Amino acid sequence: MSVVGIDLGFLNCYIGVARSGGIETIANEYSDRCTPACISLGSKTRAIGNAAKSQIVTNVKNTVHGFKKLHGRAFEDPHIQAERAKLPYELQKMPNGSVGVKVRYLDEERLFAVEQITGMLLAKLKETSENALKKPVADCVISVPSFFTDAERRSVMAAAQIAGLNCLKLMNETTAVALAYGIYKQDLPALEEKPRNVVFVDMGHSAYQVSICAFNKGKLKVLATTFDPFVGGRNFDEALVDYFSEEFKTKYKLNVKENPRALLRLYQECEKLKKLMSANASDLPLNIECFMNDLDVSSKMNRAQFEQLCAALLSRVEPPLRAAMEQAKLQREDIYSIEIVGGATRIPAVKEQISNFFCKEISTTLNADEAVARGCALQCAILSPAFKVREFSITDVVPYSITLRWKSSYEEGTGECEVFSKNHAAPFSKVITFHKKEPFDLEAYYTHPHEVPYPDSRIGRFTIQNVGPQHDGDNSKVKVKVRVNIHGLFSVANASIIEKQNIEGDQNDTPMDTESSSKNQGRDDELAASGDKQDHPAQPKAKAKVKSIDLPIQASLYRQLGQDLINCYIENEGKMMMQDKLEKERNDAKNAVEEYVYDFRDKLCGVFEKFITEEDSNKLTLMLEDTENWLYEDGEDQPKQVYMDKLQELRKFGQPIQERYMEHEERPKVLNELGKKIQLLMKAVEAYKNKDEKYDHLDPAEMEKVEKYINEAMNWLNSKMNAQNKLSLTQDPVVKVAEILTKSKELDSFCNPIIYKPKPKIEPPNDAQSKANGEHNGPVNGQSGTETKPEPAKDNSQQTKPPGEMEVD
Repeated sequence: MSVVGIDLGFLNCYIGVARSGGIETIANEYSDRCTPACISLGSKTRAIGNAAKSQIVTNVKNTVHGFKKLHGRAFEDPHIQAERAKLPYELQKMPNGSVGVKVRYLDEERLFAVEQITGMLLAKLKETSENALKKPVADCVISVPSFFTDAERRSVMAAAQIAGLNCLKLMNETTAVALAYGIYKQDLPALEEKPRNVVFVDMGHSAYQVSICAFNKGKLKVLATTFDPFVGGRNFDEALVDYFSEEFKTKYKLNVKENPRALLRLYQECEKLKKLMSANASDLPLNIECFMNDLDVSSKMNRAQFEQLCAALLSRVEPPLRAAMEQAKLQREDIYSIEIVGGATRIPAVKEQISNFFCKEISTTLNADEAVARGCALQCAILSPAFKVREFSITDVVPYSITLRWKSSYEEGTGECEVFSKNHAAPFSKVITFHKKEPFDLEAYYTHPHEVPYPDSRIGRFTIQNVGPQHDGDNSKVKVKVRVNIHGLFSVANASIIEKQNIEGDQNDTPMDTESSSKNQGRDDELAASGDKQDHPAQPKAKAKVKSIDLPIQASLYRQLGQDLINCYIENEGKMMMQDKLEKERNDAKNAVEEYVYDFRDKLCGVFEKFITEEDSNKLTLMLEDTENWLYEDGEDQPKQVYMDKLQELRKFGQPIQERYMEHEERPKVLNELGKKIQLLMKAVEAYKNKDEKYDHLDPAEMEKVEKYINEAMNWLNSKMNAQNKLSLTQDPVVKVAEILTKSKELDSFCNPIIYKPKPKIEPPNDAQSKANGEHNGPVNGQSGTETKPEPAKDNSQQTKPPGEMEVD
């Protein structure tokens, strides 16, 4: 069973795996530990990761990147419309109202859901981890930003399903970083001591997240998370792009924003410049050759100018830090250290802002790029039964408060109850009691829409079915369990109706058993029962018998993909993978022909030159040249079989030459070995004839056969060598290496058993023999063991050891 953690980033992805007793970040086929979140669709195949990134500028409209923020959103979403303006590829509305990406694939217009696009990327990461681990990968933990809503999380889960991955947990990125930090720390305070509070600041390419965590030995508790989902490394790039676009407009009269290809190149150069400015405070040049209209452009900038340019962005660093401290109810002196991760935290001005706020040096002990993937891999190892990991409990938080609303029998028409407050511990379950006579709907939504970076506050509608009145016509007592699960998703987990078996006693007599970790908060329809009432056992009264019956729940989740649609996407992904595989095989077959042409032409003027006549050499050279021209003309795009036939045809002419060369190289060695073997055998025969005592036990008739066999082998060898010596190098050999090796083996198998037959052993004296028999063979003539020896089983092992009797044995 594999253990894999995936950091699904906006710009890049990383894979952490557990092996050899530790966590390591694995490299892809380009020996790069970072795989770009990029997919390029072509007329015959897809390129994913590094191969796709190199096509961003050349295949602009069909190379998809920066799609992480499109998950779980409607096409009309203002955020999507804002993103759409920046993207070089086209977004389109899907039949279900969500976002689709329109590209040209296999020479036809195709519309892919964002789940399919992320599914392609995850399938590539799955393949990379399988190649590294040399075994199938299914279970994994995938990271998501802590501010993702239910709809966005479910969308990522669907993408994992499309890629054939079983996501054990969607893990908040800052929580993964906290786990990677804490699990290896040996000096954490004991459980009864005051916890160690650490701030984790993660500014990636597209978003900024802060979380404060309390650590004790073997325990991590998230106290608060805050975020600004709209500030990250790319905003700093945008500031540079806008600046240089304006400069080039006045300096070179170029409108960069109208040319997608030029704009992408400018983005790439600005990103490089930003990284250089992080390490260097002096003036740095920006030069782009053949930028637009065959013009070369150049400019320069230094760090001070850059910071001035990004002043508005830098002012957004502090508010989330302040909010996190307020929510966690901590002072600056309560903070042990500030750990920073994410590419954008390398910008000196960002570091300075964080450091100034806490009045403390910031720590960079974690790998800024790989910490999330490592944390996810650790979480996967903890969840996996195949790995033994140090005990470590993780308590995350609910990022937004969640409220349930229902129709009430009272005049105001609706009842509502906040079931989870902001920063409430998660995963967590609660039980709410309702008093109802008929089925009812529960509507879940985010309590404070202005806090949620998402235009719709709805989570879903849950219908509790099969509810009816009690036998006596009273309201039925319905217990509803709501839960925020391991993925951070809200659901109504189950519902049950409490039926009274008899009328004695009170309905409060039997408190509902709930999970030990939860407090049952909630209200009933009359808003009478609060959670505290359930927490304390009722005063002893006459017990009423009750029966709990589970009720079916129909869930209608906002922006949820149907399983039929997911299955259809899974099928499409399978077809595309097959297409990629076939195209790779076709390309490999084409490359094999090309490689053969170049390799053979090289050798014809080199090692093969002596083994082919001049006439044949000219013919073959011409044939290779024709094949090369064919490859770049008619043979540019042929089926796999055509290339295989072409290679076969070339080999028909090339193979004999190659074989002559190989035979010539190998033959002297094997002939020499056979000659040596014959000499050794003849020496043995000679020694036998001279009555050497080593061979005096051998049978004369058999030795005669051996001598005859050796002579025949020697004659065969001499005749073949003489015949071979008469031939030129351009002719096929008389005797092949394989034949000589066969002859050598035959000689061994016939002569060796006779010549190297061991001498018969000398018979030992009779009394020793009988003594040995007595000791080794146990009771004789039906006597029982106990009559001959007192404890044969016990002493048997020692009785075989006296030194005088070892030889006999």
